[in-house]
Amino acid sequence: MRMMVMMVMMMMIMMMMMMMMMMIMMMMMMMMMMMMMMMMMMMMMMMMMMTMMMMMMMMMLMMMMMMMMMMMMMMMMMMMMMMMMMMMMMMMMMLMMMMMLMLMMMMMMMMMMIMMMMMMMMMMMMMMMMMMMMMMMMMM
Repeated sequence: MRMMVMMVMMMMIMMMMMMMMMMIMMMMMMMMMMMMMMMMMMMMMMMMMMTMMMMMMMMMLMMMMMMMMMMMMMMMMMMMMMMMMMMMMMMMMMLMMMMMLMLMMMMMMMMMMIMMMMMMMMMMMMMMMMMMMMMMMMMM
């Protein structure tokens, strides 16, 4: 009888030990699984972050490119405007010069005309004088 009790006790203890071992094993397994899951999650997050970062970088680059293009366009427009203005100015200057030339020519012509008139008058006067002289001579 005593032996039997001892045996049962031993069995119980063994069973308890086994149970404990199993529990510990299970716990370990669970921990491992959790760790793995965590790692996986972290990896996923990292990947997502990387992709996001890449996307952001690409967006920034695109924006920069767009800005550069806009700036270039603006510069080109400004240059064109300046060129147009210069051309206009040149044209105006040319016109002014032409006008001045015309005016000068007109003035010259006028002067010439006056000179001619004067000459004619002088000639007429001379002729008259001559005639008078002749008449006088005749009279004499």
